[in-house]
Amino acid sequence: MRDVMEQMRAWGVPVTDEMERQLERYGELLAEWNERLNLTAIVESREMWIKHFLDSAGIAQVPAWREIAARGGRVIDIGSGAGIPGIPLAITWRNLSFVLCDASRKRVQFVEHVVGDLGLANVSAVHARMEDLGRAPGARGSFDAAVARAVARSNVLLEYAAPMLKTGGRAFLYKGPSYLGAEEEDAARAARVLGARPEGVIAYQLLDEQGDRVIAVFRQAEPCPKRYPRKAGTPSRQPL
Repeated sequence: MRDVMEQMRAWGVPVTDEMERQLERYGELLAEWNERLNLTAIVESREMWIKHFLDSAGIAQVPAWREIAARGGRVIDIGSGAGIPGIPLAITWRNLSFVLCDASRKRVQFVEHVVGDLGLANVSAVHARMEDLGRAPGARGSFDAAVARAVARSNVLLEYAAPMLKTGGRAFLYKGPSYLGAEEEDAARAARVLGARPEGVIAYQLLDEQGDRVIAVFRQAEPCPKRYPRKAGTPSRQPL
């Protein structure tokens, strides 16, 4: 997928031959396991490279991400599912440590298989709900960055992300263009409650006219109030 890799390089992704080989292998595993676990609706190879791998790499355009990647640190992928965007990011930025969290044990088992197959020493998979992990000693307030893609509305995602972040940490939310409007306003309101601040939006286009995308960035300006996250299921039923 030469043009996909060229687009990644243009965005500032540190592209290597090894990275391309590992993404190819990851795509093979996704297609293979998808027959049993229904991991993704995207199974055609080129579409997978664009909608999963290239989209994940869009974060390279965000200055705050480049700062974190340059100094190293811990990243949590919220509701990682089949490992998007966490696995492509971990393949690309090996100096960062990733925790991929999902509430589905089968999906976590798939991620664990990918981690073993690809030898990703910088990745661990956790089977948990974010409402529980956000109160766990050693997890709360310990991450430099949180990423999330195709999980929930932003005001819900921020209640999952904010408790995990160190002061000064960033949340990077992958969204479609419809984010710009009511969802953006809801996210800003939730951020204020959670001690976070909006830090801008990066917009980009995928190849083959596969869609417009945005990444909304939030900075954890102060520690998240202790009452958040609320108990399991509450953030989605009663968003901030």
